[in-house]
Amino acid sequence: MEKQNLKKTKLLIATPLYPPEIGGPATYVKFLEQYLPKEQFDIEIIRFGEVKHLPYIIRHFAFFWKVFKRAGSSDIVYALDPLGVGIPSGFAAKLRGKKFMLRIAGDRAWETAVQRWNISDPLDVFSSSRSYSFPIPILKFGQTFAARMAAQIVVPSEYLRSIVSNWGIKKEKIYPVYNAFSPIIISESKEEIRRELFLYGHIILSAGRLVPWKGFETLIRAFSAIVEDTPDMKLLIAGDGPDKEKLLQTVHLLDLEDKVIFLGILPKEKLLRYLKASDLFVLNTFYEGFSHQLLEAMSLGTPVVTTTVGGNPEMIETGKDGVLVTYDDTRAFISVITLLLKEKKYAEDLAKSAKDKAGTFNVKRAVDGLTKIIN
Repeated sequence: MEKQNLKKTKLLIATPLYPPEIGGPATYVKFLEQYLPKEQFDIEIIRFGEVKHLPYIIRHFAFFWKVFKRAGSSDIVYALDPLGVGIPSGFAAKLRGKKFMLRIAGDRAWETAVQRWNISDPLDVFSSSRSYSFPIPILKFGQTFAARMAAQIVVPSEYLRSIVSNWGIKKEKIYPVYNAFSPIIISESKEEIRRELFLYGHIILSAGRLVPWKGFETLIRAFSAIVEDTPDMKLLIAGDGPDKEKLLQTVHLLDLEDKVIFLGILPKEKLLRYLKASDLFVLNTFYEGFSHQLLEAMSLGTPVVTTTVGGNPEMIETGKDGVLVTYDDTRAFISVITLLLKEKKYAEDLAKSAKDKAGTFNVKRAVDGLTKIIN
């Protein structure tokens, strides 16, 4: 008897970014294309880049129309961002009578408020407060409106589930699915990569967008205290962003030009080599939904020091897989970094446990979790 063909679910994915563009949605949509079971899903991608050349508001109407036309032959519309693609996709799905799903990997309103209007409230406070001046409520309303339209919401951590529920969204329709991660294999040894990159002495690496909530200024100040006792140490910072000039001024004022090196935006392959070559990966972050960067460091066997915020405690048990400290606690960073550089056996034990932990965030776990929600 022939096998009966199962009806495939037609999934229309609306994404704000698509490779070679860089960013979380671009990485995630490629994951969906590559790993969602082909025998269960027909996938069609619609990219916001198709309308980006249009004026600001008009592009959103144009995107709505594109989704509306393509949604007719789909079962589900899945938007990978609440604001840029979420609202037009949600309207299109509703008008077509299709199920609308939404992925939320962060709070765009908070990120914008911190960067543009110097809001200092942590995300936990910001996400539940209604006391901000115009235009912040507009952004908050927009992402909440998109979330209300969705039948199901996918988030990459339990922490982000709590944040989205702070918007007034029922927790029952918010589903945590951890990002997938494939173990990284670099055949060369740490010493070989160090020679290739001309790295000597103790190397601390940090990486991320140069924005206020990544805490690079405090990290630089903590480093300035440590380097007095460990003169062969360097701090490498990979990334770019609006705070770069401010950080360069801090480095100049502390007379650290030959000790703090800004690497700029690196190709992924090169950043991974710097990660493996480093003694520590340090991330003084005010906010992380679920950090792929931390998983990469863990997978490569580089000890991690980061903060207790966001999804970090879901990845790292302090004292077992790495060390978690309070955001912007200069003394704590000085103490922990100094300890790990001196106690090499302790650092190696943390790194070994972290490498095992990183392996649990695998593709199968992510695919099974998402497939269960869609079906």
